[in-house]
Amino acid sequence: MMQTARTLVAVVSLAALTAACTTEADIRVTVPPNAGVYKIGVPYQIGDTWYYPREQPDYDETGIASWYGPTFYGHNTANGERFDANALSAAHRTLPMPVNVRVTNLDNGKSLVVRVNDRGPFTKGRIIDLSERAATLLGYKAQGTARVRVTYVSRADLSGSTPQPSPTPPEIASAVPAVPTSPIASNALDPVPGTTSDVQVATLPPPTVPTADAAVPTQPTGVVTMVQVPVATHLYVQAGAFGSYQNALRLQARLGSGLKISSVSQNGHTLYRVRLGPFDELGDADRALARLSGLGSNDVRIVVDQ
Repeated sequence: MMQTARTLVAVVSLAALTAACTTEADIRVTVPPNAGVYKIGVPYQIGDTWYYPREQPDYDETGIASWYGPTFYGHNTANGERFDANALSAAHRTLPMPVNVRVTNLDNGKSLVVRVNDRGPFTKGRIIDLSERAATLLGYKAQGTARVRVTYVSRADLSGSTPQPSPTPPEIASAVPAVPTSPIASNALDPVPGTTSDVQVATLPPPTVPTADAAVPTQPTGVVTMVQVPVATHLYVQAGAFGSYQNALRLQARLGSGLKISSVSQNGHTLYRVRLGPFDELGDADRALARLSGLGSNDVRIVVDQ
């Protein structure tokens, strides 16, 4: 018993010493020990909105990030991993899982790679939910939300090895929204070559990463990179984007006054965006989003632009 007691004291002392020597820079998150499976998922509906998970290697979107934590501690994520508020993870509505994405806080220039392993957020006007730890590192935990840019980096490791390629199942790749069905009511992009039906491509110039001796992280290591971002950004409530100007005009007429049509070039094609704004306060953008949602604009979203 005495030998056992001495051993226990030694183990406890070692653990205390290790904890005392651990700093924020020492924390590295790679693959969770309870790693789940690689999955794309099937189309699903939340409220009046349908979501269509699929492979999105060119994903690039701006919007509002939130974070989630306490009520999910210890629960399984959508791909079977265990949620850990101290891990560098995130929830997204349509990306496959797990994948690595870079989240750049457009308010302060902090940029971080996180692992998408869950579904969400399901609050209108939010594009990604980060873990508490990730939100802290990006500097917006206290505020609760931030203007961000989210870009796809790579598939994440699964159980210590890179998962084998798995194309999107044909039934999901070819899926079309169940609602709305009318071209006038549709908020999805027109089928323009080189575009995807409901991806909102960021229109801000890409953040400029300063040259450094160390390579910019492509894994969720916890290393925060400082990048150059626009001095000022604004919020817009976007009801739809179309390859046809006439379709944009019809949506504008249906939803009422105040909406403006602006154009942007994407993959060599012109898209016409139907928007409200700009707004400087998130509360104002949320109210405008709620109004358009109430008019039946199911896929309306908040985007960040100059």
